[in-house]
Amino acid sequence: MKPIFVQLQCAPGKTYEVADEIYRKEIVSEMYSTSGDYDLLLKIYIQEGEDIGKFINDNIASVPGISRSLTTLTFNAF
Repeated sequence: MKPIFVQLQCAPGKTYEVADEIYRKEIVSEMYSTSGDYDLLLKIYIQEGEDIGKFINDNIASVPGISRSLTTLTFNAF
Protein backbone atom coordinates (compact mmCIF):
# COMPACT_ATOMS: atom_id res chain seq x y z
CA MET A 1 0.00 0.00 0.00
CA LYS A 2 1.21 3.51 -0.72
CA PRO A 3 -0.23 6.84 0.41
CA ILE A 4 -1.63 9.41 -1.98
CA PHE A 5 -2.79 12.87 -1.06
CA VAL A 6 -5.77 14.33 -2.86
CA GLN A 7 -6.73 18.01 -2.65
CA LEU A 8 -10.13 19.17 -3.73
CA GLN A 9 -12.21 22.30 -3.74
CA CYS A 10 -15.85 22.12 -2.77
CA ALA A 11 -18.70 24.28 -3.99
CA PRO A 12 -19.54 27.12 -1.58
CA GLY A 13 -21.27 25.72 1.50
CA LYS A 14 -20.71 22.08 0.47
CA THR A 15 -17.47 21.23 2.30
CA TYR A 16 -19.15 19.34 5.16
CA GLU A 17 -21.45 17.42 2.79
CA VAL A 18 -18.51 16.41 0.57
CA ALA A 19 -16.42 15.37 3.60
CA ASP A 20 -19.31 13.32 5.00
CA GLU A 21 -19.90 11.54 1.69
CA ILE A 22 -16.20 10.71 1.27
CA TYR A 23 -15.96 9.54 4.89
CA ARG A 24 -18.94 7.19 4.36
CA LYS A 25 -17.11 5.52 1.46
CA GLU A 26 -14.49 4.33 4.01
CA ILE A 27 -11.55 5.02 1.69
CA VAL A 28 -9.85 7.84 3.59
CA SER A 29 -7.34 7.26 6.36
CA GLU A 30 -7.01 10.97 7.21
CA MET A 31 -8.93 14.09 6.16
CA TYR A 32 -7.90 17.70 6.76
CA SER A 33 -9.67 20.98 6.18
CA THR A 34 -7.50 23.53 4.39
CA SER A 35 -7.72 27.18 3.47
CA GLY A 36 -7.16 29.03 0.24
CA ASP A 37 -8.10 27.44 -3.08
CA TYR A 38 -8.69 23.96 -1.66
CA ASP A 39 -11.10 22.93 1.06
CA LEU A 40 -10.09 19.34 1.83
CA LEU A 41 -6.88 17.31 1.83
CA LEU A 42 -7.39 13.55 1.86
CA LYS A 43 -4.81 10.89 2.67
CA ILE A 44 -5.68 7.61 1.00
CA TYR A 45 -3.80 4.33 0.76
CA ILE A 46 -3.96 2.44 -2.53
CA GLN A 47 -2.49 -0.85 -3.70
CA GLU A 48 0.95 -0.69 -5.27
CA GLY A 49 0.50 -0.49 -9.05
CA GLU A 50 -3.17 0.55 -8.85
CA ASP A 51 -4.15 3.25 -11.33
CA ILE A 52 -4.47 6.46 -9.29
CA GLY A 53 -6.64 8.27 -11.84
CA LYS A 54 -9.10 5.38 -12.07
CA PHE A 55 -9.25 5.11 -8.27
CA ILE A 56 -10.05 8.83 -7.96
CA ASN A 57 -12.63 8.74 -10.75
CA ASP A 58 -14.33 5.66 -9.30
CA ASN A 59 -14.33 6.75 -5.65
CA ILE A 60 -14.08 10.52 -5.31
CA ALA A 61 -14.74 12.50 -8.49
CA SER A 62 -18.43 11.56 -8.58
CA VAL A 63 -19.16 13.03 -5.13
CA PRO A 64 -21.68 15.89 -5.51
CA GLY A 65 -20.40 19.28 -4.40
CA ILE A 66 -16.83 19.07 -5.70
CA SER A 67 -16.24 22.14 -7.86
CA ARG A 68 -12.64 21.77 -9.00
CA SER A 69 -10.64 18.95 -10.52
CA LEU A 70 -8.60 16.91 -8.13
CA THR A 71 -4.87 17.22 -7.69
CA THR A 72 -3.03 14.10 -6.64
CA LEU A 73 0.31 14.05 -4.89
CA THR A 74 2.28 10.86 -4.29
CA PHE A 75 5.21 10.43 -1.97
CA ASN A 76 7.82 7.72 -1.76
CA ALA A 77 8.72 6.41 1.67
CA PHE A 78 12.09 7.60 2.94
